[in-house]
Amino acid sequence: SGDPVVFGRGGEEALALAAAGIPCEIVPGVSSAVAAPALSGIPVTHRGLASAFVVVSGHAEEAYGPVLRSLAPGAATLVILMGIATRAATSAMLLARGWPADTPAAVLFSASRPDAFAWRGTLAGVASAPRSEAPGIIVIGATVALASQLQTAHEGGQRAAAR
Repeated sequence: SGDPVVFGRGGEEALALAAAGIPCEIVPGVSSAVAAPALSGIPVTHRGLASAFVVVSGHAEEAYGPVLRSLAPGAATLVILMGIATRAATSAMLLARGWPADTPAAVLFSASRPDAFAWRGTLAGVASAPRSEAPGIIVIGATVALASQLQTAHEGGQRAAAR
């Protein structure tokens, strides 16, 4: 699921196939970086709140650190894939960079499944948010605050469609 060239191996596999003279086609998908927040009622951009979003792989500080250190506090919605294990270090880094402790944040698990779970709180609470065996996505920024309104509208639409 998702897009094969967004933190997937699609680019590497396409290069290997090209080197071997094997034609291939990359079929793009919707990245979980956008789909999971949307399914949880969180737009990654919203007029007046966030005109940009940044997606990072959170598996290792050397991978995401330079990007986060260059990002001004609140400049964009931050979406962190594969970052559950490093979330304490990530939130500490953002707080040290001047991000307000009360910046809205969410940790999303299994967003497209019936057992979906979303924790919503603040940047200061990300490190202590519940864990899951399922892959998680962390979303930090002002647009997270819209989730309660948009999730209610989404659920109402689902009920109306089921009638």
